[in-house]
Amino acid sequence: MLAAGPVSRRHGIDLGYYDLGRTPFFACELDPRFSYCLYVPEDYDETGTGRYDLIVAVHGTDRTASEYRDRFAAFCDEHDCIVLAPLFPAGLGRRTELHDYKFIRYGGIRFDRILLSMVDEVAAKYRVDASRLLMHGFSGGGQFVHRFLYLHPERLRAASIGAPGLVTLLDPRWPWWAGTGGVSEEFGVRLDIDAMRGVAVQMVVGADDTDTWEITVTERDELWVEGADAAGANRIDRLESLRRSFEAAGIPVRFDVVPGAAHNGFDVLDAVRAFFHDELAGPPASARTGSGRGVP
Repeated sequence: MLAAGPVSRRHGIDLGYYDLGRTPFFACELDPRFSYCLYVPEDYDETGTGRYDLIVAVHGTDRTASEYRDRFAAFCDEHDCIVLAPLFPAGLGRRTELHDYKFIRYGGIRFDRILLSMVDEVAAKYRVDASRLLMHGFSGGGQFVHRFLYLHPERLRAASIGAPGLVTLLDPRWPWWAGTGGVSEEFGVRLDIDAMRGVAVQMVVGADDTDTWEITVTERDELWVEGADAAGANRIDRLESLRRSFEAAGIPVRFDVVPGAAHNGFDVLDAVRAFFHDELAGPPASARTGSGRGVP
């Protein structure tokens, strides 16, 4: 058995060496097939009273969860945040499966509920404001984030949607997943547009993110539904279509196109961190708009 690592002067009541800074991956208590890692500022004072904002960074298909966690570490030190990076492993149900979590539900698994259970675990351990999260995802993570927003707007303060390859337009003319038609039957919830207006929304994509090889869906594909090709050919087109569907519903969108960036999530993170900085520096979007069901 390995000896416990050193504990800093301000810690050691309930938290140990591996609960601070860049943590290991912890199994999710609700379902140990899933795990998450954290970044907790080293100066987190276990006896303090200040509360930390919680950032959730959702990986893409390549599952680089810890790298996204690391890229937010300095931001967390500066802004008194903790970052949670979930890991949704590939190969659940069948070895070749890569995309399950992006669509929220797959094979009896509700990935939104898995994530919220991770949030609950973190909130039980640290002083975080888990009532309204700041969430970012790129590519497959961007798919997860905007669909999570549809189902749980009351749990989000800010949603950063990065370059999703397949988008769910806020448009009931198309069936789920291409649009929001039938979302009540799919998930047992009613879309709450007013609550969505209370969430600060960013959409971000690289100016050179124009490849289509990975995101073209045809009628021969398992993912095909009516409207699958309605949003455009590449990720820029599709994100612009998603923005228009939000704005048609009265949901403001900060739309950032990053010069010189292709399909690389790390290349757009400066824009994401700037968005989160601006949101944390001002009142929540719900206070600015007078809408939403956020905690006062």
